[in-house]
Amino acid sequence: MKDAPSISPVSYAMRVAPLPEDRASADAAAVEGAEAEKGNEGREGTEFGRRRTEEGNQMAMMRRRRLSRVLEEEEQAMVPFPMIIKAEKKESKAVYDLAEAIRLVKANARAKFDETIEAHVRLGIEKKRSDLIVRGSLVLPHGSGMKVSKIAFLGEGADADEARAAGADIVGGLELVEKIANSGGKFDVQKCFTTPGFMPQVLKIAKILKPLGLLPNAKQGTLVSDVAQAVREAKQSNVDFKMDKTSIVHVGLGKASLSENDLRENIGAFVNALLRAKPAGLKKTSKYAGYVNSFHVCSTMGPGFSVSIQSLSKAADHYTKVSLS
Repeated sequence: MKDAPSISPVSYAMRVAPLPEDRASADAAAVEGAEAEKGNEGREGTEFGRRRTEEGNQMAMMRRRRLSRVLEEEEQAMVPFPMIIKAEKKESKAVYDLAEAIRLVKANARAKFDETIEAHVRLGIEKKRSDLIVRGSLVLPHGSGMKVSKIAFLGEGADADEARAAGADIVGGLELVEKIANSGGKFDVQKCFTTPGFMPQVLKIAKILKPLGLLPNAKQGTLVSDVAQAVREAKQSNVDFKMDKTSIVHVGLGKASLSENDLRENIGAFVNALLRAKPAGLKKTSKYAGYVNSFHVCSTMGPGFSVSIQSLSKAADHYTKVSLS
């Protein structure tokens, strides 16, 4: 073939077929290489895992510290609440009918002397209201059993004569006023009476009489027009009462030796006088509600007993009927 291209000869490198023993050694070397590589990878994996574990532990520790700090701050910010203790229920005190209360008071009056029967009345009047002072005077129908008061009368003329006849212990006019003014603040009497006409002279020694509680005034029944009656009542069983700074009236109303009925009438007379002494400025109250909050009776050394307002009202009404008949 004339036009056929010429082909240059190609030569290849000579390759020698491996012998069986050479193939075995090559395989062993390959296995060793693979194992070495695998060992390296295992060591690298173990190191990586150890580092991850350490990092995880550090992160967990940091989280715990952070949480502990937050809890501590919240604990400090929290207001401590007191432990709620269930309060014991107090038994309400019994309220007695007046007759039953008097019987219990007499039964508990076991002292060796003749104990005084006392009344203690808590009024519904604000302590700061100086214009709502409760004070008064009364004659107990069955006597108080107490020492008769020493009485003075300041006045002249017919009024002075009436006072002497009624039993006044000290009677005098201008000369007695002057004597009291020079007494150095001493005047040994329990009551001092005068009339409205002589009151201007008495006011000259008001600085002496007022601290002693002897300055005559209409509310206490010592500024009077009927001299004889006022002195006689005072010499009998006249009892004064006045509200103290805690809005309580304390008063003695007889002795334990009196009968239950006599004590009931004495207490009725006092309740009647207490109602008459009710201040005009005390509004929005009924006869008793808002005025008399509680009423207790007791003996000098015995326990007190609460009395119902209803039974007190009955006793006061009974006294009014008896005194008017």
